[in-house]
Amino acid sequence: MPKAKAGDSVKVHYTGKLKDGTVFDSSEGREPLAFQVGAGQMIKGFDAAVDGMEVGDTKTAEIPAAEAYGEARQDLIFDVPKSNLPEDLKPEVGQQLAMSQPNGQQVPVTVKEVEEDKVIIDANHQLAGKDLIFDIQLVEIG
Repeated sequence: MPKAKAGDSVKVHYTGKLKDGTVFDSSEGREPLAFQVGAGQMIKGFDAAVDGMEVGDTKTAEIPAAEAYGEARQDLIFDVPKSNLPEDLKPEVGQQLAMSQPNGQQVPVTVKEVEEDKVIIDANHQLAGKDLIFDIQLVEIG
């Protein structure tokens, strides 16, 4: 039976969890996730976990932060004066916002703290700094 390898298009079902068991994403009830192995479409550790699997195989992969979304970076946490925010925005801790970069690209950010004259924004990926666990089932090599 063929094994998934770099360059193969594959479909997998998966459930992603944190170390405490909290599920942050799953393909359950949806179409399987399709991607090309080794093409950089997935986090490094997920790609590596699928490499070598056969159709029907299941595995649990523990992926350290460095092979997932990286470590949280302090330089991606910064202050924004409230005067720079839209007037109708009422920022709250945990709120998800989109910030425009100079090139026009939108970047998702999270409100970390709200102070009288400023808001502290975190532009790290929500899973940065976290070790992840994925239950993976290879459905198809195509």
